[in-house]
Amino acid sequence: MNITPEQTRIGWIGTGVMGRSMCGHLLDAGYACTVFNRTKSKADDLVGRGAKWADSPRAVAEQSDVVFSIVGMPNDVRSVILGENGALAGSQSGGVLVDMTTSEPSLAVEIAEQAAKQGVTSVDAPVSGGDVGARNAALSIMIGGDVETVAALEPLWSLMGKTYVHQGGPGAGQHTKMVNQTLVAASMIGVCEALLYAYRAGLDLETVLESVASGAAGSWSLSNLGPRIIAGNFEPGFYVEHFLKDLRIILEESRRMNLALPGVALVEQLYRATAAQGHAKDGTHSLMLALAEISGVDWQER
Repeated sequence: MNITPEQTRIGWIGTGVMGRSMCGHLLDAGYACTVFNRTKSKADDLVGRGAKWADSPRAVAEQSDVVFSIVGMPNDVRSVILGENGALAGSQSGGVLVDMTTSEPSLAVEIAEQAAKQGVTSVDAPVSGGDVGARNAALSIMIGGDVETVAALEPLWSLMGKTYVHQGGPGAGQHTKMVNQTLVAASMIGVCEALLYAYRAGLDLETVLESVASGAAGSWSLSNLGPRIIAGNFEPGFYVEHFLKDLRIILEESRRMNLALPGVALVEQLYRATAAQGHAKDGTHSLMLALAEISGVDWQER
């Protein structure tokens, strides 16, 4: 497979917070792109820049050599790939499906098996880095699937990600993303509780952040989400409701593997509280609002 703008037609399903930027990088590199999104207006920017609109995932695949998808939940993945009007139904032998949604490892394996029956290769390639990483083409891409196909797609990985690593066969990318989300879960508690402590201690939050972000306590979450928390900006780079989905998958997989992950279980409960307070569609850093309420702090009015 020779991936070039002249020879490779790209399909893109899901043009939300991250997908819009990711597809935009391919479009800017000269690839012909056909796009679909459930809410058509969210694809208007890409269409205005030269992408072609299709009325279904199946129609996207019918006009593409490599089809990417990044949607919300595993049931959305199943619908847009395996459904009657899904991408697999429109794929020709030799085509490639790349799902970049954070989803269930078992579903990635199922898609790969179904695709292989049609001579289609499926790759699972979830990402980390949020909206900032998507905009800056600095995502970490965790990839599972056929090694030769993954290598052939390198020109496309490089346009979207700063790090892209083949982890193994189908489902391995999704398992790696669960490792990533386990780490993120712990770090988000630390970031929120640390800033809450600093506030109650009467410290200047920006000054505190300057001191701790460059030391041993530094992290992506602290440097990128800490300033948003301080500013009271809880717009989503990654939705609480989507993170709850990820935590559910981690806990289900851990039970299947007979692992006890009490830290993840605690974070899942805290994020359920965050969603119950009305923040399901806010960013994951809105965990701060739930933790602040426990201590009687009105973070937005501080």
